[in-house]
Amino acid sequence: MKYLTTFIALITGSLLWAQDVKFGKVDEALVARTADPAAASVAASVVYRNVYIYYKYIENDGFHQFREVHERVKIYTKDGYDYATVSESLYRNGGDKEGMSSIKGATYNLVDGKVVEDKLRKSDQFSEEVNDYYERAKFTMPNVREGSVIEYSYTVHSPFAYSIDEIEMQYDIPIEFQEVRVEIPEYIVFKPQFKGYLLLQPEYGKRSGKINFTYKDTGRYDDRTQGFQSGAVDYQINTISYEMKDVPALVEEPFVNDMDNYRSAVNYELLYVQYPESPRENFSTTWDQVVERIYQNDNFGYQLNRSNYFKKSLEQLVGGETDPIKKLSAIFFHVQQHMNWNGLYGYVTDQGVRKAYEEQTGNVGDINLMLVAMLREAGLDARPVLLSTRDHGVPSLPTQRGFNYVVAQVVLDQGYVLMDATSKYTKPNLLPVRALNWFGRSVSEDGRSRSLSVFPNAPSKRVHFVNFQLDADGQVSGKLRTQYTDYRAYNFRSQYGVMEEEEYLENYENRYEGMEIISYDRKNANVIGKAIAEQIEFEMEEPLAITGDKIFFSPLLHLSSDENPFKRESREYPVDFAFPWQERYNVNIALPEGYEVTSLPESAAMTLPDEVGGFSYHIGQNGHSLQMVVELSINQAVVPATYYPGLRELFKNFVQKQSEQVVLTKTGSDGNQERTGGRR
Repeated sequence: MKYLTTFIALITGSLLWAQDVKFGKVDEALVARTADPAAASVAASVVYRNVYIYYKYIENDGFHQFREVHERVKIYTKDGYDYATVSESLYRNGGDKEGMSSIKGATYNLVDGKVVEDKLRKSDQFSEEVNDYYERAKFTMPNVREGSVIEYSYTVHSPFAYSIDEIEMQYDIPIEFQEVRVEIPEYIVFKPQFKGYLLLQPEYGKRSGKINFTYKDTGRYDDRTQGFQSGAVDYQINTISYEMKDVPALVEEPFVNDMDNYRSAVNYELLYVQYPESPRENFSTTWDQVVERIYQNDNFGYQLNRSNYFKKSLEQLVGGETDPIKKLSAIFFHVQQHMNWNGLYGYVTDQGVRKAYEEQTGNVGDINLMLVAMLREAGLDARPVLLSTRDHGVPSLPTQRGFNYVVAQVVLDQGYVLMDATSKYTKPNLLPVRALNWFGRSVSEDGRSRSLSVFPNAPSKRVHFVNFQLDADGQVSGKLRTQYTDYRAYNFRSQYGVMEEEEYLENYENRYEGMEIISYDRKNANVIGKAIAEQIEFEMEEPLAITGDKIFFSPLLHLSSDENPFKRESREYPVDFAFPWQERYNVNIALPEGYEVTSLPESAAMTLPDEVGGFSYHIGQNGHSLQMVVELSINQAVVPATYYPGLRELFKNFVQKQSEQVVLTKTGSDGNQERTGGRR
């Protein structure tokens, strides 16, 4: 932008992209339609969508970007009402900010056989603060009901010419027809990156543009020329167009880091900027160049070299300690407890490490760059690691916009340790789940970088030790002791750390009908790094099925799974569990007096190819009790889609095995008694 201001310009005559669908021209047949022609069960569908992105030059300020949106949506059921509220996140930085204008909309309903229009009012429009950098502009369409057609259009104006927001090509509902056009001046060069599983076929072209400008002539060579003069510059505009019909909805799948990461979309990564008679300014072309630009940012590289503000604290923490593990642990837990995360992401600092340390609060960059600086000052080989959170996508190609997070790394002789002090529930080598997203880039002090995996390798375990006592009347009493390690413990602390015990136990009882908790104890809930152990003593009324002289029951009782999470026959996306894990049950069941075992489920086991995962199920009788060991394990954080059929079969067999029942028969019974209760 700074180069362009050397020739003050005003772009005129921008050619708007011709639209066949005119705003307000909604026919009666569409309003009367009762179901989507291609997907009858959907709650709503986009009938028409048009997105047009282009640039204008604002005198004395350079190029600004504009995005015009026009959408027409058919609402079929009440579940589709959510699509009647439209929102845009508007970015601001310093004195520059985005804005939304030219908003118009209408809702069309069929009343007594005629189409009635309700126009969007000013009172239907509002905005809300998100944080220091974002505002959300919203509007809600009026008088929406089942069968309504809503239509709206608006323009987003952005002074941030070098950044094009991701252009979604797929929604959670079908799109019958859409056209997207992007027009970019030749001076600003982007690289398109396609995301998702839909085939996108852009059409590239060029058209001419003209800059008409005025300038003040000082009459340097001829006094007669003093005053304002006019001129013009011809330039090229690069165009990219997309036209798509019958775009399917993005279908929600279980165990996905974030469905938006698989939504078909286009991202435009800035490669370079070159204005007339000015040198080229390169941005993202290689990883080294990306990292170099980030490192040169005063809110990144400079912050790593500041140390005066923490030197006294550091001396008290590590003193003459020489063990690197003890040093990094002491420093990590100090920063973790001293600092409070304000909820903002970012790999650069928000207010600077010194101020953040003094005020004991900051964004991700403030806290974790501070951590790196302290670790380095203590003589450790500490490095910042740039990464993208699970809801931000995976930067597979060189890009600055692909990163939104930073953690700390310490390189040791035996490997490396990753740390994130923004969460109160983490420890060295246990990042928050939000940060477990494929790969990060470790940045050394010389500015070079290398890729490294941020996924943990060791499984996080949840182990249950259960003792049941069955009663001939169909009641069960018992004790359940459960241990949670690593990410299982992290998730437990994150979910229940601030919950009162009474509320937790009430929720627990509500999950299992007929359960009454007699006593409860929990250990290490607030001791970060140690496994959580909880013990529950309980009673359950009639969880068994009694018919005549027989008792039927599933040996895992209320702990059994009854549903396979993987219902679809095929899957395009990898299965993301976030971390390897293991679920294990060690069960002892004391049988009621006067009954003998007449049928037991058979033991079984299954292992997926390449040891991706597996399960085992073993049950046997030992005197007048049953002993069972059940284990389900997933050995990879992310399982590629090629393994999905086997993974689906694994969970299917696991659930089916748990449904198999033990049969007890009353000894010496005449078989005339009959009583049924609980689950079967």
